[in-house]
Amino acid sequence: MTIKGFIVKSTIVTYTRPMAFPPFAVTVDLVVFTIRDDALHVLTIRRGESPFKGRKALPGGFVKVNEDLDTAAARELLEETNIGSVDRLHLEQLGTYGTPKRDPRMRTVSVAYLAFAADLATPVAGTDAASAQWSPLSATLSTKMAFDHLTILQDGLERARAKLEYTTLAASFCSNPFTIADLRHVYELVWDTTIDPRNFHRKVLASEGFVEPTGEHTSAGRGRPAQLFRPGPATQLHPPVRRQH
Repeated sequence: MTIKGFIVKSTIVTYTRPMAFPPFAVTVDLVVFTIRDDALHVLTIRRGESPFKGRKALPGGFVKVNEDLDTAAARELLEETNIGSVDRLHLEQLGTYGTPKRDPRMRTVSVAYLAFAADLATPVAGTDAASAQWSPLSATLSTKMAFDHLTILQDGLERARAKLEYTTLAASFCSNPFTIADLRHVYELVWDTTIDPRNFHRKVLASEGFVEPTGEHTSAGRGRPAQLFRPGPATQLHPPVRRQH
C-alpha cells in the first residue's frame, strides 16, 4: 500500500506452536582433570546401565525440569562419583553437543563442562555408574567411550591447554605452596612437552600477578632450596605463556 508517497511492504509473521516440535532432553557432561601419580588424569565412570553398559564415559546425566545447568553439573558430579564438594573446582562451560542419534534412547543435547583442581579425592561410584575412577589421560584417549564422550574429552583437553597459555589456571593444579618447578611440571604434563626451566621461570615472574612469593623456601635437601609461591591475584597472563606447536 501507499501512504503519502511512501510504499509500505506488508510482512506476514508466522508463529509456530511449540507443540509442533518433538520433545528432547538436555544433559550435562563433565571433563574433570587433575594430576595424580605424576600424570594428567581425567575422571571417568563405567556405565552400569544401557546404552553402552560397561563402557567408559564422562560423568553426567539429565537436567531436571526446574534445574539450571550449573546446578545440574554439580549435582551429577556428586551423584555419580561422590567426589565431595565442587567448591574447590574451577568449573566452566565447554561447549554444546547435539548431533542427532548421539544418544540411542532419544534426541538429546548435552552441555559439557570443563573442571580441574589439585588433589581431588578418589571417586566412589553412585546412581547409574558401575564404577568411578581417575583414568590416565593418555590411555583414555585411545579408549572407545560411550556416546560422543571421546570427542568431548578431546575438546576439553584442547581448551585446558589453551587456557594455560593466557590465564593463571595452571596454579589450580598445584597444592599450595608450590615452586616454579612444580608449576612448570603442570604445563609439561598438560601440554605433553618439555619446557626450558630458565625461560619458563622468567616468563612466570614477568607475568604480573601470576604468582606471589610466600617468603619461604623448600627444606634443605639435595640441591639448593627453592623459593615457594602461592597464586597471585591475576586471572589473565600478561604476557601469555605460549606453547610451542
